Amino acid sequence: MNAPSPKKEDHGRDDAAPKEDPDKHQMTIWEHLEELRSRIVKMMIAFLIGAGLSWWQKEFLLELLTRPFAQAWGTSPHSSGAALHFPAPASLFIAYVRLSALAGIVVALPIMLWQVWAFIAPGLYSREKRLALPFVVTSCGLFAAGGYFGWRVAFPVAFQFLLSFAGTIGSLEVKPTVMVSEYIEFVTNMLLAFGLMAELPVLAFFLSVAGIITHRHLIKFFRYFIVLAFVVAAVITPPDPVSQLLLAVPLILLYVISIGVAYVFSRRKAPENEPPSEAT
Repeated sequence: MNAPSPKKEDHGRDDAAPKEDPDKHQMTIWEHLEELRSRIVKMMIAFLIGAGLSWWQKEFLLELLTRPFAQAWGTSPHSSGAALHFPAPASLFIAYVRLSALAGIVVALPIMLWQVWAFIAPGLYSREKRLALPFVVTSCGLFAAGGYFGWRVAFPVAFQFLLSFAGTIGSLEVKPTVMVSEYIEFVTNMLLAFGLMAELPVLAFFLSVAGIITHRHLIKFFRYFIVLAFVVAAVITPPDPVSQLLLAVPLILLYVISIGVAYVFSRRKAPENEPPSEAT
């Protein structure tokens, strides 16, 4: 009886097997939690530094935020100058604390985004890790552009519309008494809304890289998104049609850009994920 020949290695199968990415490191759940804790601590430190710097410039920040309001007040039929009020001795201090905290988030946003990317980077391929710097720069740029558009374009229009209701009604003069805390809350909410809406292409990038959506999904949803954009604009902005258009139209344009972003990254993943087409 002949002895069985030694088993040969299947070189073809070894070549076909997926190679392990050398950049990847299998981490335990405790290592993930420790990594998450470290990233959160760094984000908190960046926030505290940003809030401290913002507190140092709190009066300048308040003047910057009230500039559209003061300009709109000057064009309205009011005899006195623009003014903000606070009802209690500590109200202005609390308003400054809130303003400094929100400005601290904006100042620390690049570091926060970098920490978020560094946390998810171990699960990405090498070619996707190269997008770290473009991701941080693009995210911060879009957020700043959205906030600046709201402050420079939408706010003056909204304040002119809202202050136009004041005036003289018969022998009665109707004057607005704007509280500083309510004004800061209104303006910061609007700034965050415009800034976050501008992050739509970044969201499309993440969902495309994760394989959750493609440009075809976004194209199919486009007609519904137009309605959704006007609904969101009606909820966030003051109830005048001009302010709603100033938010809805850029939001629709950002959605079109998101379709292009999804198209680029969907095509990169298509050869790996799409099954071969059947012959007809």
